[in-house]
Amino acid sequence: MTSLTSVVLAGGGTAGHVSPLLATADLLAERHPGVRLTVLGTAEGLEARLVPERGLDLRTIPKVPFPRRPSPAALMMPGRLTQAIRKAGAVLDEVDAQVVVGFGGYVSTPAYLAARSRKLPVVIHEQNSVAGLANKLGARFTPHVATTFEQTRLRGSRVLGMPLRREITELDRAGLRTEALAEFGLSEHLPVLLVTGGSLGAARLNAAFAEAAPDLVGAGIQVLHLTGRGKLPEALGEGVFHEGTGARYVVREYCDRMDLAYAAADLVVCRAGANTVCELATVGLPAVYVPLPIGNGEQRRNAVDVVEAGGGRIVSDEEVTADWVRGELATLVKDRAQLGAMARGAASVGSGRAAADLVTMIEGAVR
Repeated sequence: MTSLTSVVLAGGGTAGHVSPLLATADLLAERHPGVRLTVLGTAEGLEARLVPERGLDLRTIPKVPFPRRPSPAALMMPGRLTQAIRKAGAVLDEVDAQVVVGFGGYVSTPAYLAARSRKLPVVIHEQNSVAGLANKLGARFTPHVATTFEQTRLRGSRVLGMPLRREITELDRAGLRTEALAEFGLSEHLPVLLVTGGSLGAARLNAAFAEAAPDLVGAGIQVLHLTGRGKLPEALGEGVFHEGTGARYVVREYCDRMDLAYAAADLVVCRAGANTVCELATVGLPAVYVPLPIGNGEQRRNAVDVVEAGGGRIVSDEEVTADWVRGELATLVKDRAQLGAMARGAASVGSGRAAADLVTMIEGAVR
């Protein structure tokens, strides 16, 4: 096995980029004790908190968005990119990097270009069904390209799946359920609905569920609602409890222990970010996916495979209203037979091997 001594991982912004980066870093450290791991990120993204918390060395460089139309910002982009490449290159030199592993996002392009100028191997992982601009550029000058989904079009790519944390790939939902319910103050005797818009939250989900909260607990449905940081609806306050049914509506802005949230849940309502879709399939959780209504439709495509396998449903953003929550969704949460079938469908497309396969690709790139 190739010995790795110094690996630079580039990516950040949202959990979609940071989570697979951290999963890969964990396995690199496990396979190569003593390897130096350095993360290139931004000062504003989720990585600014999560990477240091994981004990990893975070180096920040300026983020350089690619302008999609003529603007004053477009005129400044070449200068900003040059500065970012210079800073990324300085990090590569300082840590004597053997390889750069990029997960897309603002910092990946400078990292790829700095690595190329130093003739360092580059490994790319694309999380989404539709490749981002940074990874499309990077794929032009490396043969080491991995994707999560079969339908992703990226030059020279190989489908590996999504690198996931061990807490997810080895999660025993049934074994952890009692602890999870106790963590959130939920009853073992009532169904649990998990609602999450990801690290940034989802205004549509937050508004619809806040309005329907009294009706859900009145129907004996418990809810764990993760609203996103700074996105807590005033109407929810500190949650809702129904004396008659004993159902509780628990509200949190963010949850660092998503393994516990998944163990507590019977059904999930969420956006269709690639990381979320892959985590839910791997742990065998049925879900209603509400794709983000902006962009180029990649979130809807992210969920296609699991939905076709019967593990989830897709509902358009505009369909998510308080009436839909009270009616169609409430009926589904209580349908144990249907949820069981959906769970089996989700598990049929889940895989926990991607992180190991990506580390093997990194080793091969260095070799």
